[in-house]
Amino acid sequence: MATTLLRRALHGLLLLLGVSLLSFVLLELAPGDYFSEMRLDPRISEATVRELRLRYGLDRPLPERYLRWLASVAKGEMGYSFAYGQPVGQLLWPRMRNTLLLTGISTALAWMLALPLGAWWATRRRGPADAGLAGLTALLLALPDLVLVLGLLLLAVRTGWLPAGGMVSLGHEQMSWGARVRDVALHLVVPVTALVLGTAPLLVRYVRAGVAEALEAPFVRAARAHGLPEGRVLFWHALPAAANPLISLFGLSLAGLLSTSLLVEVVVSWPGLGPLLLEAILARDYYLVLGPVVASTLLLTGGSLLADAVLLVVDPRIRTEA
Repeated sequence: MATTLLRRALHGLLLLLGVSLLSFVLLELAPGDYFSEMRLDPRISEATVRELRLRYGLDRPLPERYLRWLASVAKGEMGYSFAYGQPVGQLLWPRMRNTLLLTGISTALAWMLALPLGAWWATRRRGPADAGLAGLTALLLALPDLVLVLGLLLLAVRTGWLPAGGMVSLGHEQMSWGARVRDVALHLVVPVTALVLGTAPLLVRYVRAGVAEALEAPFVRAARAHGLPEGRVLFWHALPAAANPLISLFGLSLAGLLSTSLLVEVVVSWPGLGPLLLEAILARDYYLVLGPVVASTLLLTGGSLLADAVLLVVDPRIRTEA
């Protein structure tokens, strides 16, 4: 099992290297850079711009700059931000922590909702509940994520029940510990609700399909024939039988949720990787763009590796094959 996980981790590392190299090349092919707009300022001479490009190594060949960037990654710096004037790592880690908080809570709530609801839906075929859940999930899937978060944000502004953006309120540092936790929790409601409503319908449908297929298995029919209660048959026999594809889906759902969260963070001004990436792109700050891209890829790879580890633990057949 350890060998399998090590092999998967190596694949993830190769994926990180590939994504970083491709991003580096694409940024190089993009027209202009951070210092290009300085040429439009008459107060800044061409010699000053050339000196700045020379200082930050932008005049050097692409392979050399990429190797220098990899060396800075090994030190935890991940390059140097032109706009902020400091290593990218110092800017990245607090934002990454905030994104992890948002996506972690959203993923947990989405699956806590999807598992029981999807399993229950699998037992309600061709009835009012089946039609109602099918229509509701189809409606939520049809709504763009941007419409969901804007609608929730508008509701928060109109009612005043919830904060309309950001992560903390003014005077947050002066609050007591319990008040600070409550303040962050209130700011989490709008983005977490948007992410859960955008992700849970698809998960519910997958859970429903997997459990419905497991309910037709011979061992489930045998459990019913022995007089076991329907709830025990459903949650102790059918749901574990459908666990393998759902665990694999966990890694994919984390990837989709993370990509959606970048958009949600920008809309609600959540201080995560999304706003940082947008600022870096607008400023054409090369290394600051690479930071959130590589961090997002790292989170996606970590989610897939976690799903593989759980799958190896719960399914002895995979351990035997490994």
